[in-house]
Amino acid sequence: MTGTPQEPDAAAEASADPEATRESATVSGAPAPVEPLLLHYSAISDVGRVRKDNQDSGYAGPWLLTVCDGVGGAARGDIASSTAVSELRNLDADPPDGQGPLLDRVTRALHSAHEQIGRLVDADPTISGTSTTATVALFDGRRVGIGHVGDSRAYLFRDNEISQLTTDHTFVQSLIDEGRITEAEARVHPNRNLILKALDGIHEAEPDLFMLELVDGDRLFLCSDGACGVLDDGRLADILSMGTPDFAAVELVRASLEAGSSDNVTCVVADVVTPEAAAADPAYAELEPMLVGAAAELKRKLPRGLFRGHRSGDTGELEPVEADLPANLPFAVASDPLRPVDPEAARYAPQPRPRYTWLRRVMVLVIVVGLLWIGAAAAWSYVQRQYYVGEEDGVVVIQHGLDASLPGFDLSEVVVVTTLRVDELAEFDRNLVREGIPVDDLAEARDRVDELGAKRLPDETDETGG
Repeated sequence: MTGTPQEPDAAAEASADPEATRESATVSGAPAPVEPLLLHYSAISDVGRVRKDNQDSGYAGPWLLTVCDGVGGAARGDIASSTAVSELRNLDADPPDGQGPLLDRVTRALHSAHEQIGRLVDADPTISGTSTTATVALFDGRRVGIGHVGDSRAYLFRDNEISQLTTDHTFVQSLIDEGRITEAEARVHPNRNLILKALDGIHEAEPDLFMLELVDGDRLFLCSDGACGVLDDGRLADILSMGTPDFAAVELVRASLEAGSSDNVTCVVADVVTPEAAAADPAYAELEPMLVGAAAELKRKLPRGLFRGHRSGDTGELEPVEADLPANLPFAVASDPLRPVDPEAARYAPQPRPRYTWLRRVMVLVIVVGLLWIGAAAAWSYVQRQYYVGEEDGVVVIQHGLDASLPGFDLSEVVVVTTLRVDELAEFDRNLVREGIPVDDLAEARDRVDELGAKRLPDETDETGG
């Protein structure tokens, strides 16, 4: 099946409303409203097996599905993707009358995300160059409005056939469109990651916009290129044909990593169901909006991926294989421990006297104590070299040590109390301070406080501590 996205025309969308909200007339001739469909959704994001940070962000809710893949590397693509999702998730609300057509709402949200990224870059030039893809699906109970920028993708799985709804804004896609390379060749092309459109706060993205009618039984799938870049349509369809949205999302991430994906992987899966089917499913009653990836982790990243299966060339952990050995099997080594022992010979065999038992015990104790001492000394030395900018009593402070504590023991102490109040900072900077901003030394900590003070809200007193 091939998807045919419609052109973003407000008049066409308005003319389609009667078809989306009416069914056959009743006996009296008055049209009966069609009961809206619902979304049963799941979302998951994994840092993968190569990258240290997750620059993907995703969101799934009753009315909104979105995936954003941050671009920028050292320019902090995670900031761009998390900022975009923070803006886009405002779309996840009951679609009341008066908010305008779906595509208008999607367009406004994408432009809002674009502008917010621009404001962050203006405030912090060190992240100049950051950007993000964005694929958005806004649901109204019958139709979904799609907005798309970049190379994240949206798919529709209907009647056991898969359709790619969006078109990648990439260099290799332009080569495919010109017939110069195939889809398979695009997956290994050296410039496959060259994106032609993104939300960066500078260049107007001009997103692709179109509408899609949904029916009961449809399954929507949104993903970053960490998944669709390694799994072909056949493999995607095979996985999407199985299980619940949660099962499919987890399996899609697992399959992407097993296929050798070197990128972050984010998958959002949603089933279109009737209210009756939703009421009969206990899992639907427990659904809550799901925020995944960089948008959920903020500054603190998880130290490892969700899936850590064996890498290529690694046998992994295998369970021992139990097998009965034949009774007549010859032994290659005379001292083989599996060789049967004569009970009488064992009973009367001379036993060697244990020697230097006390010395072995002392040596083991000395080694254990030495290792513990070395570990404690290394840990103390590490703690003494750590500083971070944090918050105490609503004020920005510089602390020495680790941003953690043990039962009855604090691993850090305040060394500098500034005059900069946390509520004077922008929301993004407030979150960073409350989470703790690690720095290499006291001088860098003071510089970071000065930077925060320079970006304080304009309506507050311009004071900088440190």
